[in-house]
Amino acid sequence: MPAETAVLVRPIAREDLHRVGDYLHRNLNRRLSPSAWAEAIVPPWPVDAPNHGFMLLAGNDVVGVNAAIYSSRVVRGERRDFCNMAALCVDEQARPHAVRLIRALLRQPGFHFTDLSPSGNVVELDRRLGFRPLPTATAVVVNLPRLDRRFRLLTRPDDIAARVEGVDATVYADHRAAAAARHLVVTRGDAYCYVVFRKDRRKNLPLFATVLHVSDPDLFAAAFGVVSSHLLTRHGALCTLVEERVAVVGPVLSRMLAQPRPKMYKSDELVPADIDDLYSELTCVAW
Repeated sequence: MPAETAVLVRPIAREDLHRVGDYLHRNLNRRLSPSAWAEAIVPPWPVDAPNHGFMLLAGNDVVGVNAAIYSSRVVRGERRDFCNMAALCVDEQARPHAVRLIRALLRQPGFHFTDLSPSGNVVELDRRLGFRPLPTATAVVVNLPRLDRRFRLLTRPDDIAARVEGVDATVYADHRAAAAARHLVVTRGDAYCYVVFRKDRRKNLPLFATVLHVSDPDLFAAAFGVVSSHLLTRHGALCTLVEERVAVVGPVLSRMLAQPRPKMYKSDELVPADIDDLYSELTCVAW
C-alpha cells in the first residue's frame, strides 16, 4: 500500500461479504474458506443489524476488517442490543488505523459491546477504549470413558428441540445452525440441562471441547462424567475447558489454566454476570 494512499473506514454491507470473507481467509485463518468466513459473519438468529462490522479500504483494496455479530437479548428483564467484535484483522502497513475500526463500532449508539477472543495487542487496545475484563478462570479436565445410568444424553437435533423449554428453546433455535455451536441435553428424571459447546484448538491441536453455556450448572456438574465421556468418544476431545463463570466441575483429573484466554466487554449498565458466550463468534466461527 503506497504511503500516500488514503485509508477509509466503511461499514461492511451484505454485498461486501464475499471480499471480506476472502480477506479473512487469506490474512486471519486459512482453515476457514472465504465462503465459510462470509457465512459466519451473518448469524443464524433474527436480528436487525445495521451492518456486519467495518472495513478499511485503500483504493479498492480491503486492508483491514473488524467483523461484528449483532444480537438483541433479554437481560434481567430488559431488552438489550449487543455488538460482538467477531474478528479483527489489519494489514501490517495499515496497523495504525486499527483503532479506527474499533471506534467505528463503538460510535454506534445503543449497544453493549463484547470482545470474546481478543489476542495480542488487541487486549491493550480494547482496554484503552474502555473495555473491561471478564473473569475467565478456566478448568481443563481430562476426558475419560464413563457410564452412569442415572443420566441420559440427548444429541439428535429433533430430540433436543422437543426437550428444551422457554429461554432454552429460544437459544437452541437461534444457535441450531450456528457453525461452531454443538449441542446436547443431559437429563436425570424430569430435570434437564442444555449444554452448548464448541471444538477448540490449543497449540494448534483440535483436541479440546470448550463449554460455552449450561442451563443448569448443578446438574451439569453432577453429570459431568458422562458429558465428558461423550465429548471424548463422539467428538474426539481429549480435554474439556470449563470457565468457572459457566460451571464448576469437580477436581478429579482437572487443573486451573495458569493463563486463561482474555475476554472483554464495554457497557455502562451491564456487569460481568450479564455477559455470556452465546450470540457471538464463539458460536459462529469454527476456526
